[in-house]
Amino acid sequence: MAVEFRLVLAGDPPVDEIAALTAIDPREEPQPTSDRRLFTARLYDQRGYAITLRSGTHGYYEADTDGDSRWEWEPETYVNVTFSMHADDLVDKGIPNMVTTVARVLAGRNEDAALIQDGNYLLLTRTNGVIRTHRTSWWNHYHLEHLITG
Repeated sequence: MAVEFRLVLAGDPPVDEIAALTAIDPREEPQPTSDRRLFTARLYDQRGYAITLRSGTHGYYEADTDGDSRWEWEPETYVNVTFSMHADDLVDKGIPNMVTTVARVLAGRNEDAALIQDGNYLLLTRTNGVIRTHRTSWWNHYHLEHLITG
């Protein structure tokens, strides 16, 4: 079973600049494909995930928030940073490395953003520079709340 997390950055940030922010080691930086809007890297051994970056227009996202209320967002332009993980790598490698990468991207950029798990669960939003975590039990379960600051 695979688990997917998507960090969405609103606006039109250059995909190559976002790709550079995701890499701790330059050898891990996602590389462009034949489509210049799409960058990828398979980092299962190093980080516990494969990462894909893609820019797009006319986005639509919805997810459950705390208390299972619905959240919706329609950025006109955006960049998706998708982390795909195998279930056996989630706890020890995938999620801690993904959250560290998300924190690095958020620190390096100022766009409004959202982090969504499996297209269903809203974990984080940043609006007008203010970061808010959602699903407190998820953050507490993985002991990662200290990695994300507003």
